[in-house]
Amino acid sequence: MLRALYSSASGMQSQQMNLDVISNNLANVNTTGFKMSKLQFQDMLYETTKEAGSASGGSGNQLPSSLQIGQGAAPAATTRLFTQGELSKTGNNLDLAIQGNGFFEVQMPDGSKAYTRDGGFKPNKDGTIVTNDGYPVAGFQAVPVGTTSITITPSGDVTYTTGAGSPTSFKVQLARFVNPGGLDAAGHNLFKTTAASGAVDLGTPGENGFGEIQQGYLELSNVSVVQEMVNLILAQRAYEVNSKAVQAADEMMQQSNNLQR
Repeated sequence: MLRALYSSASGMQSQQMNLDVISNNLANVNTTGFKMSKLQFQDMLYETTKEAGSASGGSGNQLPSSLQIGQGAAPAATTRLFTQGELSKTGNNLDLAIQGNGFFEVQMPDGSKAYTRDGGFKPNKDGTIVTNDGYPVAGFQAVPVGTTSITITPSGDVTYTTGAGSPTSFKVQLARFVNPGGLDAAGHNLFKTTAASGAVDLGTPGENGFGEIQQGYLELSNVSVVQEMVNLILAQRAYEVNSKAVQAADEMMQQSNNLQR
C-alpha cells in the first residue's frame, strides 16, 4: 500500500509539471516566434518479487513466477518543438520572418551570442538594428541618416536607400544547429547554445538548407490552442486519477491499521 501511495504521488507531481509546461505554452500563444515545449516522462525503477504460479500441466507442481511492480513515473526532459509558425504580414520594413530553418544572431551585453526567431527589429537612436529589448542584431549595418527605404531579399541582401548618395548594400546570415531542441531558453525570445545543441553554423539564407527571410512579416507562435487545451484536460484527468489512487491507498492503510488493533 505504501508503494501505491508513493507511485500515485509521483504521478501527481509529474502531471503538475506537465500542467505548468502546457500553461506556459498557452500563455505565449501570441508571443512572436515562440516555440512550444513538451514534457516527456519515463517510468521509474521496478521491483521484482517471486510469487507462486498456477499448477503446471496435471502434475500439481507450483512453478514460481516473477512479478514486476513499478515505482511510478518521473519527468525525463522538456523538449522544445521548432516547427514552423504561421507568418503574419505587418508591412514594416524591419519586421523579418524566417521561412524554414534558421535563427537570427543577437549580440548580448556580456559579449556572448544568443539566437532568436523573433524578427521584430527596429533602429535605435544610433541607427543600430536591435531587438525589442535593445540587443544588436549581428550582421546588420547601422541605418544611415536620411534613409528613405530598406529592402531585404529572401537571400539576405540588404539595401539602404538614402535621399542623397549611393545605396548601402550588404548581406546578412542566418544561424542553425544540429539539434535546435538542445538550445537553452534564455527568456526574451532568445536561445543560447549548449553541448546538446552543438556548435552554431552560419550560412546564407535560402542556400544549403537555410530558410529564407521574408520582409514585412513576423512568425507567430507555433502553439495550437486547440491541441494544448486537449492536453490540458488530459493532464488534469491524469492528476485527478492519481489523486484518487492516493486517497484509496490511504483508506486501505487506515482499514489495515484498524484490523490490527
